[in-house]
Amino acid sequence: MSDVAARLRETRNAVQRSARDVGREPSSVTLVAVSKTMPDEMILPALDAGQRVFGENYVQEAKAKWPALRERFPDVELHMIGPLQSNKAREAVELFDVIQSLDRESLAKELAREMARSGRAPRLFVQANTGDEPQKGGVSPSKIDAFLETCRVHHGLAIEGLMCIPPAQDQPSPHFALLAKIAARNGLPGLSMGMSADYEAAIQLGATHVRVGSAIFGARSTPSPLAGEGGA
Repeated sequence: MSDVAARLRETRNAVQRSARDVGREPSSVTLVAVSKTMPDEMILPALDAGQRVFGENYVQEAKAKWPALRERFPDVELHMIGPLQSNKAREAVELFDVIQSLDRESLAKELAREMARSGRAPRLFVQANTGDEPQKGGVSPSKIDAFLETCRVHHGLAIEGLMCIPPAQDQPSPHFALLAKIAARNGLPGLSMGMSADYEAAIQLGATHVRVGSAIFGARSTPSPLAGEGGA
C-alpha cells in the first residue's frame, strides 16, 4: 500500500512541475484520483497521504464504498466522471459534489429536478465528445454551444466547465486545445481533461482538473465494463 502513497507523491510533483513549466500556479490544477474499481485498502493510503478529490465511474459502486470512507474523511470531494443514467440522477445528486458527465437534455432535466428537490447543487461539467465517436458519451462540438444554452436558460443549471476523453487512437493535444477553445467562447473556467498517459500535456493546454487513476493506484485487477471512460 505504500506504493500508492509513493505514486501519488510522484503524480503530484509532476502536476506541479507541468503547471510551473507553463507559468501557471500549481494550485490552479486539481488532481482527481480515479478510484473506480479500487477497494478501500487501496484508497486509504491516498486518503492518509492527504488526497481529498476522487473520481468514480459508477453510482452504485460509489454508493457502496464512499459513505463509510467519508465518515472518517468528511472533507472528501467526490466527482462523477463516468456515464450517468437519467434514472440515477437522484442518487448522483445526493452522493457527488461534482458531476462531470452531463451530456444530454434528459439528464439536464433530471439533475435540475433533483437539485431543486434536495437543495443540493453539485458543480456541473458538460462532457464533450471531441472526436464525435458514436460509441462514446458526450456532446458533439458542433452542438455544444446550443446545449450549454439549453442547460442554462431552460433548466437553470450553472455549468462550471467542460470535460473530454479524446479518442484512444488520436494525439490528445488537438482535442484538449479544442475543448479549451469551446470553454473560452462560452465563458467556462473549468477544463477537465487529461488522464494518466497525457495529463501533463493537458495541463500545458489549460486543464484545471486532471483525472489520474492507474498512475496512482496501479493497473486495475478488475476490468471496468467501460474501460477508458472517465479517467485512467
